[in-house]
Amino acid sequence: MKSFSFQPISNNDANILILGTMPGTKSLEINQYYGHSQNNFWKFMFIIFGEDFSTDYETKKALLQKNKIALWDVLQYCDRVGSLDSAIKNEIANDFETFLKQHPNIKTILFNGQKAAAFFKKYVHLEKSYHLITLPSTSPANASKTFQSKLDEWKVISSL
Repeated sequence: MKSFSFQPISNNDANILILGTMPGTKSLEINQYYGHSQNNFWKFMFIIFGEDFSTDYETKKALLQKNKIALWDVLQYCDRVGSLDSAIKNEIANDFETFLKQHPNIKTILFNGQKAAAFFKKYVHLEKSYHLITLPSTSPANASKTFQSKLDEWKVISSL
């Protein structure tokens, strides 16, 4: 099944870019980044920024924009059955050259998981130097770490 990523969530003043790999089936179904209820991405963002959690997608997007964070995926499209990154085939990366030129304040790129970082390093060759940080995947498939240990690593956002 061919999967296509979403448009980025971003403002021109974003200084951090968070990259996932590709939306999973639940996210694609409801047309929302990190749409699976067991994915901890949005919970982490609300905790890190000291806000009460909301399930409203517009509120979620506004939280990122208010904190100068852009959100996108490394891949523009791929073939994949299911939601696992290990099932991705025939992938094509998004156009980071154009995106980063349009967002000149971005200095740090965070990867939501090892696969996002690996695909980025495979396909994206940047002329400018960025601070690259790979964080544990917020996906429910990443059960090797506890909620708290993942959250502790994601809190690096607060110091950027």
